[in-house]
Amino acid sequence: MNSGKVLLGVLAGVAAGALLGVLFAPGKGSNTRKKIYKKGENYAEGLKEQFDDFFKSISEKINEAKEEVSVFAEEQKTKPEAVKKELKTAKD
Repeated sequence: MNSGKVLLGVLAGVAAGALLGVLFAPGKGSNTRKKIYKKGENYAEGLKEQFDDFFKSISEKINEAKEEVSVFAEEQKTKPEAVKKELKTAKD
């Protein structure tokens, strides 16, 4: 999780730097606004992709955990029966 915070901080710094660079560059106001808008779209798209990847990996891990719990639960269901069988064979 720490690397996620670092990545988010780096992205925020890059976005702020790009915005300041465009704002202080000489140029027509309408062109500057268009550049800011395009850069904002690009960064938003990149962040969306990263969040999608993050949630996809979390979903995969959750599904793996569910599968492991299901397998464990099935194993625990059969354990008492196996113990009973062993006790019966030990008595005989």
